[in-house]
Amino acid sequence: MSAASTETSEGSRVLFKGAPGVGWMEAGPINGGDPDPKKQGKVTVKYDRKELRKRLALEEWIIDHLIALYDCGALTQHKDPLQITAAVLLLQSAEVLLSFTQAGMVLLSVLTPVLALILCLVLGFMLVQSWGSEATSTEKNKGATKGDFRPWVDQDLQDDTEVGAEGEDDWVDSREVEDLAHVPYSPPRYPEETMQQRSKDFYTLMNQRRSVRFISPEPVPRRVIDDVILTAGTAPSGAHTEPWTFVVVSDQETKSQIRNIVEEEEEMNYRQRMGDKWVNDLAKFRTNWIKEYLDVAPYLILIFKQTYGILPNGKKKTHYYNEISVSISCGILLAALQNVGLVTVTSTPLNCGPQLRLLLKRPANEKLLLLLPVGYPATDATVPDLKRKSLNEIMVHI
Repeated sequence: MSAASTETSEGSRVLFKGAPGVGWMEAGPINGGDPDPKKQGKVTVKYDRKELRKRLALEEWIIDHLIALYDCGALTQHKDPLQITAAVLLLQSAEVLLSFTQAGMVLLSVLTPVLALILCLVLGFMLVQSWGSEATSTEKNKGATKGDFRPWVDQDLQDDTEVGAEGEDDWVDSREVEDLAHVPYSPPRYPEETMQQRSKDFYTLMNQRRSVRFISPEPVPRRVIDDVILTAGTAPSGAHTEPWTFVVVSDQETKSQIRNIVEEEEEMNYRQRMGDKWVNDLAKFRTNWIKEYLDVAPYLILIFKQTYGILPNGKKKTHYYNEISVSISCGILLAALQNVGLVTVTSTPLNCGPQLRLLLKRPANEKLLLLLPVGYPATDATVPDLKRKSLNEIMVHI
């Protein structure tokens, strides 16, 4: 926008400097000649012709209204320089305001597509997140047959029970634990020949272990089960926290309730949650959601992991690597059962953990990891004719 200048000669005029070659504009028609350069102070901004015509027309409109508003015609008759200067300043202010307004419009017109794009991206991201959450929820509740949906990963352990507000004062301070004494350790050391024979005998014993779904109702001595559980309790654990609870069920009514809960969820698993691929992979083992062994076996052992410990004073104790520790304990438990001639089948029924925990009155810090029916094999028991991998397939020696 051009700056305004004044002239105090006869017929004083308010002049605007246009683009080169266009001439000067006064409060009236455009004059082709230049005024006395000694009496002007000019600031020149170049515009293209179309833009200039639009701006000149707007300036004329502003000038006409200002002349009418401030009676600039009367000012020119009285030739009062102070009043003329005031009018000129008003015109300059109007032009500056117009410049900022137009600059703002130009900036807004440039930024509008960018802002619109950003808004679209944000909305799109929110929609994708929403669809993803709905899809995950649908798969959890109704099941899916897609190959990338893996409901068996941790869902048998999933238990979102609220434990309650936890503060720093609820947890035991490790500095409060007394120092642990260390004692000498001297396990028996066998001759090489004895070691080889013992390792071979133990492998032969464990190689006979099979998952058996046909279990006899014949009673098993309770003391044997106690010793098996004690053996499982010898497993290593993170910071020796021993984060396991073995719930042994022999009550017939409780076993029947457990079976009802498991079969109800397992039917939904087979029909909806697991998907065709998983069901087809299990077909050769002739399994389904009917679990007769759950109320036939003399004992059910349910292994819970303790996500944290609760001390007698009510404070909580951190259980490091609790799931890995309990899993090692389960492996030793299977070996101990095999050692005494009992059979079992490792069962991890999906989505049964919370119901079974409540049925067995276990606290919220315990989550179900494994369910084992335990007993003698039935006289007509059968197992799939499976082959195990060779040593070269499971071991890498470096």
